[in-house]
Amino acid sequence: MWTPICVLGGAGVTDRVAQGHDADRFVEIGSLTKVLTGTLLARLAAEGELDFDTPLEECLDEVPRGTGISLRHLAEHTSGLPRLPAGLTGLPTGPPDDPYADFTEAALRDSLRDLDRPTAGRPGREEYSNLGYAVLGLALTTVTGCSYQQLVDTHVLSPLGLGAGAMTASPPEGRRLVPRDLFGRPRPLWTLTGAILPAGGLWAGCRTLADLLVALLVERRFGDPAPSWRRAPSLRWHDGSTRGSSVVAAAFDDGRWALVHRLGPMPGTSKAAKRALRGATPTRPALNADED
Repeated sequence: MWTPICVLGGAGVTDRVAQGHDADRFVEIGSLTKVLTGTLLARLAAEGELDFDTPLEECLDEVPRGTGISLRHLAEHTSGLPRLPAGLTGLPTGPPDDPYADFTEAALRDSLRDLDRPTAGRPGREEYSNLGYAVLGLALTTVTGCSYQQLVDTHVLSPLGLGAGAMTASPPEGRRLVPRDLFGRPRPLWTLTGAILPAGGLWAGCRTLADLLVALLVERRFGDPAPSWRRAPSLRWHDGSTRGSSVVAAAFDDGRWALVHRLGPMPGTSKAAKRALRGATPTRPALNADED
């Protein structure tokens, strides 16, 4: 069975939209959503609405005093919070075919009252955490009094000229590109519109994602990229996957970049992204460490 794939990139990358993919239809982007959440934090900090080092307890009344967790810790995956909410392993509780359905804002707020108890570790040790980004998103919406969508539209999409709603948790049904089974029927999707949204619930068209990648990592239109991007020598990247979609977005400091989305599992998407980046052509000298 053919897997729909979209490959977009800079100089040296051959764009490819094949096997029924559509670069202009909305697709799930999973944990690539974290880049938007981290960028929101950076933008709000630059605008003086809060600070990277603001203690979490100053943002959310449910958080006990003295946890030592700051917004920076959440953004950098150094909060000590586990990957998933307490008591959950592998996947959250909920229906087997919709594991995040019960992870509501009320459930998240209630869990915050126990942050003074031992968690996965102390603040400062890196551990990738979906829970941490759910908490970060809740902190940002609570402090500003705006919905997550309003924040994304106002502080990221509109300033970049991408348009309100270009990335959303609830795209129009007729504009979605979803995985299908052998009989062509849409496969069930997870409910990612609740508390997990800031960690993995957005949809976007691939061309929109490519424009976002270039604006944030190549053109650096907001300055230094947000700490939500994963890092390797001279490279920033992030991936994301849901039940039926996977995406990789990456850019080198010398201007090489690629975006790959597939209606398939992550291993094939990662391989396609690596192939695209190997063929990419630098467009500028690599940044020095003191220029970053």
